Amino acid sequence: MKAQWFNQVEQIGEARWQEAIGSTTYPFAQYGFFHALESSQSLGEASGWYPEYLLLMEDDDTPVAIAPTFLKTHSQGEFVFDWSWAEAYQRHGLDYFPKRIWAVPFSPVTGPRLFSGLDSTTQSEQLDHLHLLVAQVLTDRTSEQKLSSWHLLFNQEERLDGLKSEYLLHRTACQFHWFNRDYQDMDDYLSYFSSRKRKVAKKERKKVLDQGLSLERKLGKDLSKEEIDFFYICYQSTYAKRGQQGYLTRDFFQSLISHMGDQILLVLASRGDDWIAASWCFFDKHSLYGRYWGCVEEFDCLHFEACYYQGIEFCLEQGLQHFDPGTQGEHKIARGFEPVYSHSLHYIAHPGFRDAIAQFCVEEGKAVDQYKAEIEQQLPFKKADC
Repeated sequence: MKAQWFNQVEQIGEARWQEAIGSTTYPFAQYGFFHALESSQSLGEASGWYPEYLLLMEDDDTPVAIAPTFLKTHSQGEFVFDWSWAEAYQRHGLDYFPKRIWAVPFSPVTGPRLFSGLDSTTQSEQLDHLHLLVAQVLTDRTSEQKLSSWHLLFNQEERLDGLKSEYLLHRTACQFHWFNRDYQDMDDYLSYFSSRKRKVAKKERKKVLDQGLSLERKLGKDLSKEEIDFFYICYQSTYAKRGQQGYLTRDFFQSLISHMGDQILLVLASRGDDWIAASWCFFDKHSLYGRYWGCVEEFDCLHFEACYYQGIEFCLEQGLQHFDPGTQGEHKIARGFEPVYSHSLHYIAHPGFRDAIAQFCVEEGKAVDQYKAEIEQQLPFKKADC
């Protein structure tokens, strides 16, 4: 097996990239997603994300898998927070940055981080072997470049066992995901709620309509320039409220529409003839992934409707089994999103810091376990159905 590094997706080429990832429909593995990030300059000097894609090939140069890695000069846009680690390095006169992450940029979505056409069921051992190979290559690269660390973020749980070792630190966090348990429609889904929680959910949805609002779901390939423009205003408004600016450019979203329009869902909220809010999601054959939201005017319960209820309805209509609405947000619990673990692995080159951070991860994991157990008691489902 051979490993080769590339700084741009175009150096690999779309044909070779797609051959490596096979028939997977996972949106964050597609050539079009990374090409959109690069061509729109959402990666690079302006954002502090510097791509270094690792392509694994057979000896005859047949593409086998791709690991998306990035050199980082900060910890923004990762959603696995290590600022305290960086501060500790600084206090001891050491450099934490640059570091390397093995992840999907700006996307706290659990999924494969080694993009391959290998079947995860029938070729699981081979996939584990490739993960180990990448881990060793990254560790060697860290030593050669004198980096502090590398970090695998939001990897699939089933791939963790093959990667566990003394030198890779395991860290957990808690997210909230929705699962389709063979619900027929929205009424059937809500029938599994306790009576009180069901009334609350229905009241929330009715409140949106009573404010004169309407919502429409549109596929990316059917969006007009004006609708994309409006969505981008909403996207940036979310950051502007915190005095920030979103990394992703208008060209990024236009490029996605051009290359992946049949894997994008936009929920548009209107009052009369005026758009007031929008929610952007990706989807594949199995899951819906909520990613970006924003509004130009605030209304009661609109966020819940546009970002959660509309997504659940879409999953039910399309037969999708899973909805990952994004990181954080305990307000998702009352809408039936269940607490699940997210996982990351961390290689820390410095032995002393590795030991200290390992202990931190153990203690943090205990707190996450307790938090998850407590949250599970707050789900809206009838007790017999939990």
